[in-house]
Amino acid sequence: MLPAEVLKHPTKIMSAAIRDQFFAEGAAVVENVIDAGWLKRLRAAMDEIIDASRKVSANDGKFVLEDGHGPDTPRLRRLTSPVTHHPTFWEFASQSPAADVAADVCGPDVKFYHSKLNFKWPKGGHKFDWHHDIPAWPHTDYSPMTVGLYLQDCDKEQGPLLAIKGSHEGPMHSMYDKDGNWTLRIQEEDLAAGWQDRVISLEGAAGSLVLLNSRVIHGSARNMSDRMRPLLLNVYSSADSMPYVVNPIPSEYEGRIVRGEAARFASHDPRGCELPPDWSGGYAGPWKHQKREGEDPAAPIM
Repeated sequence: MLPAEVLKHPTKIMSAAIRDQFFAEGAAVVENVIDAGWLKRLRAAMDEIIDASRKVSANDGKFVLEDGHGPDTPRLRRLTSPVTHHPTFWEFASQSPAADVAADVCGPDVKFYHSKLNFKWPKGGHKFDWHHDIPAWPHTDYSPMTVGLYLQDCDKEQGPLLAIKGSHEGPMHSMYDKDGNWTLRIQEEDLAAGWQDRVISLEGAAGSLVLLNSRVIHGSARNMSDRMRPLLLNVYSSADSMPYVVNPIPSEYEGRIVRGEAARFASHDPRGCELPPDWSGGYAGPWKHQKREGEDPAAPIM
């Protein structure tokens, strides 16, 4: 569903002002939506996952490990597809107010696409370079968006999500380098003049939802604090938005309608979208693509 059609429907969870901000800037924080009960359940599921990772010594289809990970000091970058690995994560994605918030910006008919649980461990959680999301999973329109949930309080030191406001309305940058390698990175020298003045820090207390338009340029800085920053990310789209390529993070829930009804016709945005590599053989994960030889992992994103 295109934005003009979405805006014809009243909001159910978000204020009209926050929704307007999301469409104008490409990102927004919605506070006081997820209650203590959901946070308690999700944290318990997260703790089970972290404990299970103690037995893992290398990246696999489930875990992406942080430097220094071990049985006594578990350190994760990502749990891939948490909805696959614990029922609480799918209950949250499909039954919580997070799906209602998605309906406020995708339209009343909402489809689940994929999920991930990203961590930034204390004193070393890696940065994430500037990038667009949608070239990794292009659809027939740009309704796909991410609803992130901070499971712990997140301030500037913990490496919150950062976005360049308004960049979703600008031209799309290639996620390939000059040699044709998929890097999922935008070089800062290629950003529009004055971009530094438009960076917004998407911080929030535990239970805050962070919304990202799939076109908006975003990233995050390194976690310099002594506190972990777990961020649960669920990607939704309008029910009439259809993926062009294989889902890089597939699950049995891909394509499930979580609000409203299934579509009979597809929505098409006239703006094209760059296509990613073929993910049918598996998805390596964003950090592998962004890694640069000899790069200082402590270097800030801005």
